Amino acid sequence: MDLWYTEKHSDNVGITMKTTGTLFSGKSEFQQLDIIDTLEYGKMMLLDGLVMVTERDEFVYHDMIAHPALFVHPEPKQVLVIGGGDGGSIREIMKHKGVELATLCEIDGLVIEKSIELLPSMACEIDGSNPRVKLHVDDGLAYIREHQNEFDIILVDSTDPIGPAVGLFEEDFYRLVFGALKEDGIMVAQSESPFYHAEIQKNMYKNLRAVFPIVEMYQAFIPTYPSGFWSFAFASKKYHPVKDFDRERAASRDFYTKYYNEDLHLGAFMLPTFAKENIAD
Repeated sequence: MDLWYTEKHSDNVGITMKTTGTLFSGKSEFQQLDIIDTLEYGKMMLLDGLVMVTERDEFVYHDMIAHPALFVHPEPKQVLVIGGGDGGSIREIMKHKGVELATLCEIDGLVIEKSIELLPSMACEIDGSNPRVKLHVDDGLAYIREHQNEFDIILVDSTDPIGPAVGLFEEDFYRLVFGALKEDGIMVAQSESPFYHAEIQKNMYKNLRAVFPIVEMYQAFIPTYPSGFWSFAFASKKYHPVKDFDRERAASRDFYTKYYNEDLHLGAFMLPTFAKENIAD
């Protein structure tokens, strides 16, 4: 008997793929976690039934949430990731030798535990072996309230704005992030699909602009996310993601990035008209 996983992207559209079985299924205090094996995309993590990461295309998301800010900020030393319990964002941050400490604050310890066990290609830097990585199983809002003016970069690697991630899209949260950043700090957050989530984006970017002086959207192609067209919000106290981009440093990086490069960095901020309209002032 064939087994297929299906996720609805709207009431009328979805994505489906053939699976070979379930590697883990369990419920934490916060959400349902499943890790399944698929023929086309390898191991796939689901939270409350929605695709979070797959082995085949996770490199796009993790390259693009991490490297743009790390190559715009001139000297990132302290980096915080809120969410991101699969470890992929931390893995990319650790490629930057100048980062002294990367802190992962994930509310759901089960996500970390099962990622280390079943998704080692992503979780390779959160298994306790790297002294430059610190893990906290905690609510991101509570954590940053206690850590003001500490970070050069904060990455909000959250799920969609449902369940435990709802508060991570509100103006009050962005004000806490602003306070947790140093005077020239940068925040990056995943900001949903311009094709399907226009209303979410409108509210999110309005909230960000109420707090940060520089707010821009950039894009990436992620096949297993709704529409395949995904976006990230770049919110900064000082540095502009294009005008202050260190192209030379990005071009001379001494590590491999499968998706990100110095040309793509600039192109990612060039948006189609409808995406610009989603976030217009």
